[in-house]
Amino acid sequence: GDFLLKYWRLAGLCTDGILQVPDVTTPVVSNVFDGNGELFAGVASVQAVETFLTPSWIYQFYRRISTAPLLMLDANLSPESLQAACKIAYESGVPVLFEPVSVVKSSRIAPIAEHITCTSPNEIELIAMANALSTPGKYNFVKLEQCNNKAESVDYLFEMLSPAMFFLLEKGIKLLLVTLGSNGVFICCREHVNFMKDQKSCKVTPFSTRLLEKLEGCSLSSMPVNLSREGSSRTRVFHLPATSASVASLTGAGDCLVGGFLSSLCGGLDIMQSVAVGIAVAKASVESEANIPANF
Repeated sequence: GDFLLKYWRLAGLCTDGILQVPDVTTPVVSNVFDGNGELFAGVASVQAVETFLTPSWIYQFYRRISTAPLLMLDANLSPESLQAACKIAYESGVPVLFEPVSVVKSSRIAPIAEHITCTSPNEIELIAMANALSTPGKYNFVKLEQCNNKAESVDYLFEMLSPAMFFLLEKGIKLLLVTLGSNGVFICCREHVNFMKDQKSCKVTPFSTRLLEKLEGCSLSSMPVNLSREGSSRTRVFHLPATSASVASLTGAGDCLVGGFLSSLCGGLDIMQSVAVGIAVAKASVESEANIPANF
């Protein structure tokens, strides 16, 4: 914990919201990976997050949250703290992104679903969230064995996941980013979605300006494909493929995708552009032995 705080401060990042408690171990997660580098099992020791990041701690940052362009919450927080943060955001009109963390913890969306604007599950977290908000076991996902045809694989994933995606949109969530590993991302939303509190308040930085210039130079052949063949005519599902990568480590790729998406969105880019940046950041992550490439 001391090492990370020192590193973040040297990088010029704000650490005001990080709570240091004497004689308490910094939360840690130990993961086991299979021969392909995919997550096989994990043991999380994050009790300190639930014990000490209480609603009263969160309320100390009411002004910060209420003036933010967007609030990101992850499901390691206790249900009570998630509700407290959502209450502040709701009262202030701040959109909320919910990061489900794991299949087990993704069910924590149930009591706060009406306040969630956007969420970023993988395939099995998506199913778990849909089941938490409906009859358990109603939605199911069967992982397709290795498929050499990417297009067929994406079609299969869409057929399997679209009922759960459409259901979550019916529950009021405006945007779903469903991460599909090497198959890229599904972007599922209502037509003309625009959920940022105030796009003008987003800080357009020199970096986001350069990103925008690069994205505007992309060819039309790189545009996402609209897959919406079911559900409401107001529903749109787009697929953005992952870019080919020389994989060194898959650890951190999902978090880097969400981080790239959020920082771009808060830098003034639109949703599709921000997801494209997220995919590029995830590519850089899997090509690095570190969870997050050092140059980031």
